[in-house]
Parts: sequence; C-alpha cells; structure tokens
Amino acid sequence: ATDRQFLIRLNNRKILAGILNVCSVPELKHIDALIVLDKYNKLVVSGESEKDKYEPLVGEFQQRGIPEDALWKLFGFFKVIYEAGGSNDKSHDPLLNNKRIEFLTAFLAEESVGCAGVDECKQVLQFVENGPSTGKVSIDPFLARGLSYYTGSIMEVYAGEGIGSLGGGGRYDGLIGMFGKEHIPACGFSLGLERILVVMEERGMFPPEIAASTAADVMVTIWSEDAIPASIKLAAELRSSGLRVTVYPEADKLGKQLKYADSINVPWVCVLGESEIADNKVTLKNMKTGEQETLSRKGLVAKLSNQSA
Repeated sequence: ATDRQFLIRLNNRKILAGILNVCSVPELKHIDALIVLDKYNKLVVSGESEKDKYEPLVGEFQQRGIPEDALWKLFGFFKVIYEAGGSNDKSHDPLLNNKRIEFLTAFLAEESVGCAGVDECKQVLQFVENGPSTGKVSIDPFLARGLSYYTGSIMEVYAGEGIGSLGGGGRYDGLIGMFGKEHIPACGFSLGLERILVVMEERGMFPPEIAASTAADVMVTIWSEDAIPASIKLAAELRSSGLRVTVYPEADKLGKQLKYADSINVPWVCVLGESEIADNKVTLKNMKTGEQETLSRKGLVAKLSNQSA
C-alpha cells in the first residue's frame, strides 16, 4: 500500500565519531564536521568523484579549521560504502544492513567508540526484527543529523524522493542533565506535521468523512482591537457547547474576514460588532445562503448546536 512507502534510517553518533577519528578529524572538530556533512548530505552520498563538485565542502571545512586531508578520507569512506550498496533512496534491500554492519565492523576495528556504536545498531535491529518495523529499518552511515546533543542512536523517517524526512530524533544522554542535577538517559523524536499532512493529502490517506469536513463549524470575527476579548469570550462559550470554533486572527475589514471564512468552507460566521456587543447579541451569517439574523447568546448556541447535530 502507498502509505507503507517509507524507511526508518538508523545510524549512531558513536559510529560517526569512530569514522571521524579514523579519518583524522580532530575530536574538537567532530560537531563541526557533522554539521557540514549533514548540510551537504546529498553531495556526500552522490558517488561523484570530480573534486570541483566538492568545493563548497572544502571551503566549509577550511572555515571551521578542519584539515582538508580529513575531508578526502571521509569521501573515500562514503564512496566505498555507497558503491557497495547505494544510498537507500528508493527501496531497502534486507541484505544491505548486514553488508553495512560488516563493512563498518572492519573499518572501525581499531576504534572502540565506533565499535560500540555498531553493537548498538545491531541491538536495535534485533529488537525490531519481529515487530511492525520489520524490513523498514535501514542502517544508513550517511545520516548525520546536525544537532550536537545526540550521543547514541539517531534516526529519520524517510518517505521517498521529493518528500524527504517526515521526522527524526535520537538518543541524548546528557541533555536533560544540563538543566538539572541528575544524569538521565533519554530518547526523543520530532515530527514534521505540515509535511506529513501534505503527504497524506497527496496520497489520499484521509478518510472521506475527514477529507470532506470543514475546518470548523463556525468562525467568530474580530471587529476591532478593543473587541478581541469579547470575540474570544464568545468563542469559548460556543466551544463549551461542543462546537468547533475558529477565531479570525486579527482585527480587519469585515469583507476580508468573510472571504477568509468562505475560503476555508466554514458554514457559519458570528459577527460581533459594536452594536452586537452593546446589546449582548450576535449576528449569525449563513455562508451558503448569505442570509443573516441577529440572535441572543442563548438563541445562537441553540441554533448552531441544532445545525451541527
């Protein structure tokens, strides 16, 4: 099914640290190197060999005080592992994890930190072997993630070319301790909600009753800056009766607010102007018919509740 077209790319900061050590990147420059590699990920994994294509990377390494010979050693590593199994952009070969584990084990044989990272990746693969992520987790030595606080496993959910990452995160053993006295190992993950919604829309993944639904049952207008508290209060009253309510984000011309309500297919608009506020009433506009009437607060709630039932 189209909604299963994804990969969970898995790497480990200890593996990256080991690779950087073997490639002669000074330890104090590890974070700088990872930031650059993460920034130029597509270039790094392209398999290209022409040096002029790497000029941006060379320049960034030099600006950050990282020896240029370390960069060429890193390219040698990535080129070999790329040619051995590709970059997993489109599909996942179940044997690729084993190939990459073997390659990393050999490459990091004399690097204890890197070996520990390989062992942790193997453990993660073992844990997910018989779960819902079976066949979806792919060891990806190209994955860097630029944030400095990661200490172990790092991951990203990749949904295909042209979409990229839907979320990412990893293990950070020292982050919480920076804000308290205790050392608390932790793992966190963030999602790109807007990108997920775009992908779901493109793939027709919303159930029909959701896809055809409106953004809200009713929108409350904002007449002026002074009227904002009254509009917020009305929205709260309507929500307490079970209605889905949105409030126009700022004081603006009424025509513009009604045009916005129409663009998001809101069926009803509550106009709360100076006279309505003074009389403790609300003008309700039917966006489908254009008809409107002025109601008491109680009458408004009763009518909207009946319409949305």
